Amino acid sequence: MTTETELKFRVAPGKLSSLLRKGGLTGRRGDQTEQSLVSTYYDTNKHRLRRHGLTLRVRKIEDHYVQTVKAGGTGGVTRGEWEREVSGASPDLEKTKHTPLQELATRKLRRKLAPMFRTDIHRMAQGRRVRRSQIELAVDRGRIRAGRRSRPVAELELELKSGHVADLFRLARDLERKAGAELDLRSKAEQGYLLVSGSGSGAQRAESIALKAGLSPREAFRLIAHSTLHQITANADPVRDMDAEGVHQMRVGLRRLRAAISLFADLLPRASTARIKTELKWLTAELAPAREIDVFLNESIRPITEQGVPRRGARAIRKRFSRQRMAAFGRARAAVMSARYRRLLIDVAEWIEGGRPRAHDDRNDERTIAAYAAELLDRRIRKARKQGKRLTNLEPMQRHKLRIRIKKIRYAVDFFESLYSDSQQKELAELSGRLKQIQSALGSLNDFMAHRELATEAALTAPPEHRRAQAFASGVIVGQERKAADGLMQAAAKELYRLRRLRAVPDVRA
Repeated sequence: MTTETELKFRVAPGKLSSLLRKGGLTGRRGDQTEQSLVSTYYDTNKHRLRRHGLTLRVRKIEDHYVQTVKAGGTGGVTRGEWEREVSGASPDLEKTKHTPLQELATRKLRRKLAPMFRTDIHRMAQGRRVRRSQIELAVDRGRIRAGRRSRPVAELELELKSGHVADLFRLARDLERKAGAELDLRSKAEQGYLLVSGSGSGAQRAESIALKAGLSPREAFRLIAHSTLHQITANADPVRDMDAEGVHQMRVGLRRLRAAISLFADLLPRASTARIKTELKWLTAELAPAREIDVFLNESIRPITEQGVPRRGARAIRKRFSRQRMAAFGRARAAVMSARYRRLLIDVAEWIEGGRPRAHDDRNDERTIAAYAAELLDRRIRKARKQGKRLTNLEPMQRHKLRIRIKKIRYAVDFFESLYSDSQQKELAELSGRLKQIQSALGSLNDFMAHRELATEAALTAPPEHRRAQAFASGVIVGQERKAADGLMQAAAKELYRLRRLRAVPDVRA
């Protein structure tokens, strides 16, 4: 086995080739090479290899074929890689011994393996000496094809051949400054699978996380954090296209990462983590108005036109918030196109890779993620139940904090799901469902507070010719939401009362 430590970037097509020809980047230039690489990726129709975090490809390089198995595909910087030369274009499972694919390589798998997609890439590569590290800078151009579907490839890749990861990020920052390079955690394999499914350009949801019970909490955090960062970067294009679901999914990725930081706070270095949290809060704040106004417009304003509200008032308030919606989506788009966003991605990726446990906590080297998860979930559920008993007496800000606490527990259940055995999944699903209902009810109550402010401000600042009609429409919205709030409070209180600590414990044999 070898390990592959690399970063991939998107760069404007006009700047790609010039990065190799011109100087100015960190490090001394070495020899330049060119290759044509034709790779076929194999899997079953149900994508069994992908579900196990594996990829299998056969690549033609000049007049010979190389079979490669890769593992660890959750957006991390370093992955395991196993290469063997094979006799032809089809995979040879006999040569997957001593790889993670070996346990799956049955006769049944042999029969079901089929080509999924193909990449046809022209690669120009150049060595770079950065301090004491050797890094390969490669420009890839070509296409990915899956049946009749295809998409272009135009990316830059940095691979650490020897030396220190810090030097890899040093060169990455130089590329961002001088060429506007944007970190893109999607591998060609992932892009190929998206092409197969026909969902390559739309909003991307979070993927499941597979943890082994014997991992240390720090190793588990690294996998979880990479997965959340992957969701953030995968939704950059939809946000730039001002797609509402893309904005929502990027915000989900940000919330998941911030929740993971909170859940594992006792392991993370304070100073560097505080800097990362500041930048994540900035991006969250830039996206928030787009999501809030979009929800208000679609769920509160548009329905009132069918509920007896005067047409002039409904039209005026809808027009007003449609303009605000466009401005808010423009703000989100500008944030994701900014240099600050590009720097944030690099900073977070390096922080995930390079962070070290707090030196004073001796338990960090002894605990497994299975034990850590059981203790964490038990403690947080107990606190949520205690606070939830006073729900009806809580001030709005206290309810908001309870909602955040519930949300973090729900994300923790999602993060740790793979640690529990099949027989425990039902109890886990019931807990997750209950947490979702509480979060949804408290979230709607929180939205109503924001909607009341928006509606009131719209009524007070409307132009004179629309003031009365718009005030009436605003009053209808506030009245309807106030009435709905009572039912939501009761629903949240009921589910909080039924909230129970988990009887199940993670399967330590996993």
